[in-house]
Amino acid sequence: MGARIAALALVVPDYDAAIAFYVGTLGFRLTEDIPQGSKRWVTVEPPGGGARLVLARAEGTAQRTAIGNQTGGRVFLFLQTDDFSRDHAAMLAAGVPFEEAPRHEPYGTVAVWRDPFGNRWDLIGPAAG
Repeated sequence: MGARIAALALVVPDYDAAIAFYVGTLGFRLTEDIPQGSKRWVTVEPPGGGARLVLARAEGTAQRTAIGNQTGGRVFLFLQTDDFSRDHAAMLAAGVPFEEAPRHEPYGTVAVWRDPFGNRWDLIGPAAG
């Protein structure tokens, strides 16, 4: 088939606030910002590549209500790093709120954090050994 997941939509309250956080704070790369009348097609990509996020500005009550809760409170996105300590420290220094101290799981070192819009993420580093 050759198909892959290329992007995920993330509902945000404002394009520029989302760009400021993901690009300015986390160091993601702004890959597209294309005007489409009253909307924009905005995509960002983590520094190490992978699936892009489509930053989709909420329109209407239902979408505004979904900001930060697209998965009913579960961790929604998983940011994998090759150096957990480096990226965890950088994110803490940038003011990114973590919900827990790092923990070691069979699949790697992990800690849950939130973006400014309430979305829960895992930062995941390589498994020991």
